[in-house]
Amino acid sequence: MYSILVVPGPTMSPATHIRLAPGQTLRFGREEAGDGSLHVPHAGVSRSAGEIAATGTYWSLSNLSGSSTYVVENPEGAGEHIKIAPGRLGAPVPFEFSRIVLPAGSELLTLDVWAPRHDYADRDAPGEPDGEPTALAFPLDRSSRYFLVLTALCEPRLRGEPHASLPTVEQVVERLKPVWPAANRAAVQWNIDYLAVKLRLKPGPDTADPGPRLVGKKETLVSLALRFDLVREYDLAVLPAAPTGTAR
Repeated sequence: MYSILVVPGPTMSPATHIRLAPGQTLRFGREEAGDGSLHVPHAGVSRSAGEIAATGTYWSLSNLSGSSTYVVENPEGAGEHIKIAPGRLGAPVPFEFSRIVLPAGSELLTLDVWAPRHDYADRDAPGEPDGEPTALAFPLDRSSRYFLVLTALCEPRLRGEPHASLPTVEQVVERLKPVWPAANRAAVQWNIDYLAVKLRLKPGPDTADPGPRLVGKKETLVSLALRFDLVREYDLAVLPAAPTGTAR
């Protein structure tokens, strides 16, 4: 059972997503070891720079550098981050998706880590007795940007147009700009890709199989979200005020 995905930066090798099961580790650094490690070909990165370890629904980072502090950012957290000091071993990272920032000379190199097995219990289910809460079939963090993107995609059909065309990525960007000023095409598309893994439309940490190319990704996401009430009409409150002339 895989639990996290490491998404290497554009100059790193291998360039494909790397899946880790609980207990597995991934070393990264400038040295090309040939043992499955992630090669970061930059003179400003230590030969053995660090290690990522998968642990259930979270992961940890060891900083093997002798002098550089690493930063792990939460792209959803409006600046939320943790610092991993040189020599720190096994620092736990709680974010559902994270960006490791490595200082490399005058540059900052990044690689992403996704932990889509983060679960959210349904504590508000009616009639649920005291005790262990029921885990949701499709766990979503409603405070996240990926939920904001999913809600914007579902908006036309939730507003009474069941056969409405879905908004384009550019239209989603413009729709979310008032509440997410930094929104751009790449960021919205990234969240759509992440949702495909989170909602199990694409094989994610559960399997090493990358799966076939998903055609009609937005349509499939919206269809699933509406069929299982993952997004409802009252969720539209997370969006900025609807533009004049939008059906209600």
